[in-house]
Amino acid sequence: MEKRKMIVTDIDYITHEDKPVIRLFGKIKGDKEGQNIIALDGTFEPYLYVIPEGNIEECILQIEDEIEPIRIEKLIKKDFQVEKDFLKVFFKHPQDVPKKRDMLRDLNLVNDLREHDIPFYRRYLIDNDLYPMGVVEVEGELVDSFPTIDSNNKSLEIMKLDHSPVMSDNAYQNFTILSFDLEVYNPKGMPNADKDEIIMIGAASNTGINKVISTKGENIDFVETVSSEKEMIESFVKLIKDNNFDIIVGYNSDNFDFPYLRDRAKILGVDLDLGMDGSSLKFLRRGYTNAATIKGLIHVDLYLVMRRYMNLDRYTLERVYQELFGEEKIDVPGDKIFMYWDSDGEELDRLFDYSLDDTVSTLKIAEQTLPINLELTRVVGQPFFDITRMATGQQAEWYLVRKAFEINEVVPNKPTGKDFINRKHESNVGGYVKQPEVGLHENLVQFDFRSLYPSLIISKNISPDVLYHEDDSFDSLVDDEIDKEDYFISPEHHYMFKKSPKGFIPSVIGNVLDERTRIKTAMKKSTDYTEKMMLDVQQQALKRLANTMYGVYGYSRFRWYSFECAQAITAWGRENIKDAMKFAEDYGFYAIYADTDGFYCKYCPDKD
Repeated sequence: MEKRKMIVTDIDYITHEDKPVIRLFGKIKGDKEGQNIIALDGTFEPYLYVIPEGNIEECILQIEDEIEPIRIEKLIKKDFQVEKDFLKVFFKHPQDVPKKRDMLRDLNLVNDLREHDIPFYRRYLIDNDLYPMGVVEVEGELVDSFPTIDSNNKSLEIMKLDHSPVMSDNAYQNFTILSFDLEVYNPKGMPNADKDEIIMIGAASNTGINKVISTKGENIDFVETVSSEKEMIESFVKLIKDNNFDIIVGYNSDNFDFPYLRDRAKILGVDLDLGMDGSSLKFLRRGYTNAATIKGLIHVDLYLVMRRYMNLDRYTLERVYQELFGEEKIDVPGDKIFMYWDSDGEELDRLFDYSLDDTVSTLKIAEQTLPINLELTRVVGQPFFDITRMATGQQAEWYLVRKAFEINEVVPNKPTGKDFINRKHESNVGGYVKQPEVGLHENLVQFDFRSLYPSLIISKNISPDVLYHEDDSFDSLVDDEIDKEDYFISPEHHYMFKKSPKGFIPSVIGNVLDERTRIKTAMKKSTDYTEKMMLDVQQQALKRLANTMYGVYGYSRFRWYSFECAQAITAWGRENIKDAMKFAEDYGFYAIYADTDGFYCKYCPDKD
């Protein structure tokens, strides 16, 4: 048996001998620092939860007879804080879960199902308390080969685990990043991969690489000149393999650069076998688009990241770069790239400068923005590839799924088609807005609530598991005689939230904010610049997560969706800001503008 510590950069599963095998991709820490490793775990079994109807033993017998699972366990779990009997039903393969789900629902002794829609690899991470981009300890047998893995890669270790990994270190790690960008010949405007060749491939890394690969530019020092487009692509592939990067970034690379590179490589007969397992570039469906993925090499499309984290009029590379760094980058009109290429003069030199500048600018954006996403990966516990493509609400939901598992709480199901449609028709009034008074104002004072909505969720215990309904049947929440002193009652709608016990989501948000406060305190005390920067990234990630959670109550696809909770939050928010404005007026401050969680005032002691 061998032991290794590895940074987990990627995860998936394959089928071997009709059973699922988890594959953990990563880099070794320690004696063989940076060497590639794939750890294989065939011990984890897919499952779902069943809420039995009536007699538990009879329900077990019916499931065993009709469904034929590999085994069933009886256990007690919490459902909206109420302890219930559950059956944990195990299957041989993840694909059996959706196949057997509907059959289970049709059984008369099955009341409901839970957690049947959690992807197998995410289930593995949650149940084993593993965090991608952190260090885990693995133990098992080193093997020379395994199906689905190209054993010709001599720098790769393959380990068959005899038990699940153990988290060793979840601290921030340093990663090597490669930025790339294609320039394409386009005499007819939008390029066509069937006939328009790639003319330049720019590459820049945080390890010191800064170059453009092209068939021209012999006299430019940062240009690697090759004889053909095929050789250009082959050189780019070799660059990636030789340097064994952790992360590759592009700008709109999901939609343009990687699809175009794939199409041209196929035409020219170049194998894009960039995966750690020897696999080629692939595309996975993510939302409404395809995402380019390379096994073991994390691809991040920064265009998608910036769309989610910045509010701009447009999201071109030039616009984003200017917003982040206050500088204008080199620009060439997109429809004239072919003209610059054909010029063979100053315009061609400018095109090379533009290509390199695109790549360097993309790298700078990555170095500025990826630390927060890496920290969110560390906190949320889902793969970095997925985190960079998730909406902030999805990040919050997966964080809650993990926290629910930690406290033995089952996760609510995603809405069905009918439920989703009904939710879409529910419209909540937002925060209070006072339109700005026209004119030039001086000596303004800003009043701002710190984390207003998260604070309200915590202080008013706004959570669906402690919300009172008149038809509630849970004795632990509702008695025959309601004492309103035991409840927080929202303004306007008069929703009632029990003061005790603490709701699930308020508890989670409270822990997030407490951790952020602890980190900010440590940041103030630290005298080390690097430590301060890392702590600042951590507190920013936690702030983003906490601020996201207040809005997800009203998100129609959210597992813990509650229209009542969404309404209560904004109602209390409107009440708070109006009360604060009235309080300020009592001291001579007159509000001239207000929006959701803050307002601007000017001092007018004589105003009626």
